[in-house]
Amino acid sequence: MAGLTVLAVVIVIYTLVASKLDRWWITGPMVFVAAGALLGPGGADLLPLSLGNEAVLALTELTLGLLLFSGASTVRLRDVEGDVGLPNRLLFIGLPLTIIAGTVLAYLVFPGTAWAAAALIATILAPTDAALGLAVVANKAVPVRIRRALNVESGLNDGIATPIVTLFIAMVVAEETIGGNSWGLEALKQIGLAIVAAVAVGIIGGKLLLFTRGRGWTSGVSEQIAILAFALLAFEGAVTIGGNGFVAAFVGGLLFGAATKRRLAERTQFTETLGLSASFAVWSLFGALFVGELLLHDLSARPIVYAILSLTVIRMAPVAIAMIGTGLRPSTVAFMGWFGPRGLASVVFTLLALEEFEQGGGRLLVATATWTILLSVALHGLSASPLAARYGALIGKAGDIPEQTPAAEPEIRIRDVAARRNPPGLAAGVTETPPTEAAA
Repeated sequence: MAGLTVLAVVIVIYTLVASKLDRWWITGPMVFVAAGALLGPGGADLLPLSLGNEAVLALTELTLGLLLFSGASTVRLRDVEGDVGLPNRLLFIGLPLTIIAGTVLAYLVFPGTAWAAAALIATILAPTDAALGLAVVANKAVPVRIRRALNVESGLNDGIATPIVTLFIAMVVAEETIGGNSWGLEALKQIGLAIVAAVAVGIIGGKLLLFTRGRGWTSGVSEQIAILAFALLAFEGAVTIGGNGFVAAFVGGLLFGAATKRRLAERTQFTETLGLSASFAVWSLFGALFVGELLLHDLSARPIVYAILSLTVIRMAPVAIAMIGTGLRPSTVAFMGWFGPRGLASVVFTLLALEEFEQGGGRLLVATATWTILLSVALHGLSASPLAARYGALIGKAGDIPEQTPAAEPEIRIRDVAARRNPPGLAAGVTETPPTEAAA
């Protein structure tokens, strides 16, 4: 209990000075990863947690489920289709190429690793997390097209990666247990049942909420609670019938947003804020369970090498290929390639994989994922504000270029307690999009 008390104190202190820390380029994930590492088994041991703790896994899974549902329910799919296809290129060219490149390099960096395990490592580390580079998507000095593309990519790629992660986990488990022939059917069954749950919650639930709302049977507060309940129902309902909860949450959110025509986008703020609050705990768990132990007991060079490759070549080369033919400047392509931070989804996917592996079978995965996420939290967090400002100033002098093509502001709700509403308190060039413009 002492550890939870200290962690609660850390949360209070952070929330009181979040904007101030943000000006110093110190992000929430940095604070809570450090707190977890200091309080966990590798530090003061005030948080006596273990990877086998069911409460730990439940918290991390539900946190990602809430954020997947709330994010997907407010994203406007037309943002993916328009804008000369930049989000499409990142999602449907860049993401697959990132997984392929990550698989090949994992196979080469870790001799003796099976292709399925290499592919699992690559897929777990492929999704991006805008929360770690928030200053980029919030800084209006950066061209709106670029911010929109990065925002939509981070909002959708974790949901797209989820079924692929499910398939590769099933493959690795099948290889470990030498049980091997039905892994594909089992994974497809999980995805199929998840879609059934998503349709039931997203479409039927969304239409039902609109129906009762139109007749004045709901209130603003009840609608917020209903959306939270729908998010939980999509996730837990899918798990109950044998489906994948993450797929159900993501697809359910997309369908809910379409069924309600995003008229309830503001009502998702409660679910989103709850997910953000829970993410503090998840980052602390990551620090306690992974980072502290890793720094004390496992300093192998190969995972560090792969982590560096994952944040650079594995991400940046596919983005460069995806942007061929767009006319974007090399500085823009490099900027978009660099800001592919790894975050909460990768943490949860790692825990999910470990739950399925034989005891001790995930050590390489843990070390590799931990180094990649840890370096991303530090490097992307520290570089987001200065690089966004520098890039924005550079590109702003370039005149009539594809980056400056007029476009609507990305409809984004900033999920960060450090976001400031009063212009005098903002860092240079950084503003918060009003909640009424929220979507994704």
